Amino acid sequence: MPPTGPGTPPHRDEPVASRSHRDEPVAPRSRREPSAPSTPGRGRPGPQRPGDDPAGHGGARQRARATSWPEARAVSRRAGAPGGTAPVVTPLSDSLGRVLTSPLAALTDLPSFDTSAMDGWAVAGPGPWTVLAGGVLAGQERPEPLGDGEAVRIATGARIPQDTTAVIRSEHARVDDKSKLHAQRDVVPGQDIRPRGQECRAGDQLLPPGALVTPAVLGLAAAAGYDALPVAPRPRAEVLVLGDELLTEGLPHEGRIRDALGPMLPPWLRALGVVVTAVRRLGDDAEALYEALARSTADVIVTTGGTASGPVDHVHPALHRLGAELLVDGVAVRPGHPMLLARLPEAPRSEAARPPARHLVGLPGNPLAAVSGLLTLAEPLLRGLAGRPGAEPYTAPLRDDVHGHPHDTRLVPVVLRAEYAVPLHYNGPAMLRGIAVADGLAVVPPGGARRRQEVEILDLPWTEPGGSHGELGPDGSADPFSEVCFT
Repeated sequence: MPPTGPGTPPHRDEPVASRSHRDEPVAPRSRREPSAPSTPGRGRPGPQRPGDDPAGHGGARQRARATSWPEARAVSRRAGAPGGTAPVVTPLSDSLGRVLTSPLAALTDLPSFDTSAMDGWAVAGPGPWTVLAGGVLAGQERPEPLGDGEAVRIATGARIPQDTTAVIRSEHARVDDKSKLHAQRDVVPGQDIRPRGQECRAGDQLLPPGALVTPAVLGLAAAAGYDALPVAPRPRAEVLVLGDELLTEGLPHEGRIRDALGPMLPPWLRALGVVVTAVRRLGDDAEALYEALARSTADVIVTTGGTASGPVDHVHPALHRLGAELLVDGVAVRPGHPMLLARLPEAPRSEAARPPARHLVGLPGNPLAAVSGLLTLAEPLLRGLAGRPGAEPYTAPLRDDVHGHPHDTRLVPVVLRAEYAVPLHYNGPAMLRGIAVADGLAVVPPGGARRRQEVEILDLPWTEPGGSHGELGPDGSADPFSEVCFT
């Protein structure tokens, strides 16, 4: 099989100018129903308390405990399933990117009266017609009725006078020197008139619960009479960046490296419909991590690094100290094997500021491994909490062979060209060069995949339909880099 490492010519990782699989027609790709979650391996323990097996964070014992990739995604989806969170009635101006919690039913007929579809003349009866003085404009109160043989100038969107037979477009008629209007084409009764209720009647369901509020939905809701919408609240997330070796500016030096995840995670999470309340840099301070987890008021805490069993990997001990429940502790996926998902204990009644159910997603510290954790555990959880449906799974054939791990699923950055998924290089756990130009990630089964083999594709949130609505800051603004609290 051809290599997939960084030694292959780099030009295949460069984006094609002004092209993407969303901007150009793509040959039909295989669509399929979501695959059933794989059954956990026989004897694999269920949810457990962190620290029950401190020696199990590496080697064969950890592999025996690792959750399969499909099952990990299923566990995350179940954890984020709606739990009775009350909808919030939100002004239209703040509803973009949220999800409807009840049907959107028309509050009025659309249009609510007969209107002109064109600039021209409203006419009654057969022509030629006598042109009346004045005209009918949009927004005008009920105009005077037309008598047989009469015509009046009318603007697009204006209310149709009573007894009007048709509207004649300006370019399809002429007025002679005796103020008589002559049609230059056949006149069909009802032409260029939008009758009342043409689009919908009051009470018609326009959209079902669970529909994403897009700019077009905002327009439809306003036209249908809404000032506010019942929508699911946005989950609130806090990002905790761990590691003493990380720099926030300048060039890497003296064994220290730049933090790639602090800048990357907030806009990625917002693309999933989340409000990012803070990004905190805690270094490798075990007590600071414990205090941050204990006091956080976020629905979801996302940590970076510290999920393995090294001397400064403090996530497991902090979760054990809190009494958290591990839902997923290691996933059979590369990169990203040591990711985890935990349910944090409920806050005492005296701490009402904290939500009743909180989760922690522990991402590995390597950047591409963290992306793997986002797509495996964070995305299904956050979609559920935000009330957003999961992206419809689909497959595409690989253009090239892809090496696989002997036992684990691999997630490989790809671009979609014509009908093929083209694997990108620079796909090591610490590399972002491939994912930076990717359209998605190919799900490569254990053992690898051959050229033309169909594999599942995971879209990135900004490339999938509706993904642009993730470009919202914490205040609902359209800036994907809106300010958050960095500490």
